[in-house]
Amino acid sequence: MFEIFKKKTPKVEIVVNAESLETRVAVIENGKLEEFLVEHPTEERLVGSIFKGRIQNLEHDLQAAFVDIGLKKNAFLHYWDMIPDDDSRLDDDNGRVRNSRRRRVNNDQISKRFPPGKEIVVQVTKGPIGTKGPRVTANLSLPGRYLVMMPGTGLRGVSRKISDGKERQRLKKILDRLPIPDSAGLIVRTVGSGASKRAFMRDMRNLWESWNTLESNIKELRAPACVYHEPDLTERVVRDWLTEDIDRVTIDDHETYLAVRAVAGKISRRARGIISNYEGHMSIFEHYGIERQLSEAFRRKVYLKSGGYLVFDETEALIAIDVNTGRHRGKGSQEDAIVEVNLEAVEEVARQLRLRNIGGLVVLDLIDMKMRKHQNHVYKTMKNALRRDRSRTNVLTISELGLMEMTRQRQEESLLSQMYQDCPYCRGKGMVKSPLALSVEIQRQLAALMRKNKQQGDGNGADLQIVVAPSVLDRLRTEDEEFLVEMQRRYTGRLTFKSELNRHPESFCIADGRSGKIMYSIGDSKIG
Repeated sequence: MFEIFKKKTPKVEIVVNAESLETRVAVIENGKLEEFLVEHPTEERLVGSIFKGRIQNLEHDLQAAFVDIGLKKNAFLHYWDMIPDDDSRLDDDNGRVRNSRRRRVNNDQISKRFPPGKEIVVQVTKGPIGTKGPRVTANLSLPGRYLVMMPGTGLRGVSRKISDGKERQRLKKILDRLPIPDSAGLIVRTVGSGASKRAFMRDMRNLWESWNTLESNIKELRAPACVYHEPDLTERVVRDWLTEDIDRVTIDDHETYLAVRAVAGKISRRARGIISNYEGHMSIFEHYGIERQLSEAFRRKVYLKSGGYLVFDETEALIAIDVNTGRHRGKGSQEDAIVEVNLEAVEEVARQLRLRNIGGLVVLDLIDMKMRKHQNHVYKTMKNALRRDRSRTNVLTISELGLMEMTRQRQEESLLSQMYQDCPYCRGKGMVKSPLALSVEIQRQLAALMRKNKQQGDGNGADLQIVVAPSVLDRLRTEDEEFLVEMQRRYTGRLTFKSELNRHPESFCIADGRSGKIMYSIGDSKIG
């Protein structure tokens, strides 16, 4: 007699921490942190917001316009994103429409239609990152619970992530029967699978209310101005994340709990029923073990259960991830052990990309595998792990060098950039010059100045004062004293040294000991 074991359905919970200066939302699956978002109420969210802007200038070489939307940096607008187009596809999980057209546009046509100074309504698709301004599009989209409205297009469709043929036909029939004006397009989101016609009608009415408000703002407000704000983080969580897969939503702030419960009640009784208010003595993230997992998630080195580990290096151009076997030995052959680590690594990489919200070009340096079937197995595992990512991804097969290259849609600064700042010592490099290197550089400059003084025939000799950081002064006193004494004898000069506690370790200053005039200075005098 055989027993049939069913695969245990994971328990998925959303935990909201809204009691502090920031709102944090975590998705945990069987106690393991899978997704994390943070939002500061004092900082305006740009992605998804719609602005009435003004064309500042056209760059035909870049095939792009720069638009003043009222921010410090002008927004970047591709020519092919300037004209609303029906040939668009929905990036379903975040409710954005992306234009699939990537061809050159006639420059003269753009110049006539969009001269500098002309007003234009655009939506932010990517927030400012580093030194770059936001990226925008004229293809507007308003995401609802089940639908995405696209004003100015006639597109009708169902998300490609709904694969069931019968359900797609049912949803298309519902779309055909909805009283949709010709001036707007609609696409059914993945969460719309199984929803009733009444739910779609209610969602469409809410979208039209938002659009009417937006239209009024466009007419009344002077450019540059924001005409539509994306909802705050907690409301977006209800709109985008509250699916049948979620077992419970726990919120620690009572006012936020009441607001979320009211919004969820518009969806269904079940949605309202799974909202709960946390009233424990510990902080909610401590209670669920999220704080500890967060601290581990943002480390440069991430350890795997097998004993292997990952090393993350985030640069401006790309994310480099190195996979190492570490302490893992495995029970089978060396090749089997390597495959085990690589399989675990790609699963963890997919999770870390979501947690850290990092994107752009990602290069994963896997442990070399000899057999093509093992490489394909790891590649398919990565593809499968990326399916749950709400951002658009594209991954290539493993190259001959053992590298897996992929891209991940990047809309905002990574969480690392939002929560951390560059070290005041190393400026984000991760290292500073050694006291030895600074000592050599100081002696080189001292020799040049004292030699010049001797050639000019000053009978009194050079009198120089050198100001350095304490660590450098320790080096000069202990290991380099003989060299400095010899330098004084050779050039008949006098050297005095002084340390400043707050001086940056890579900075030093050489001044005339008599007049105080600065003879040579390098680096910032203070830390920060």
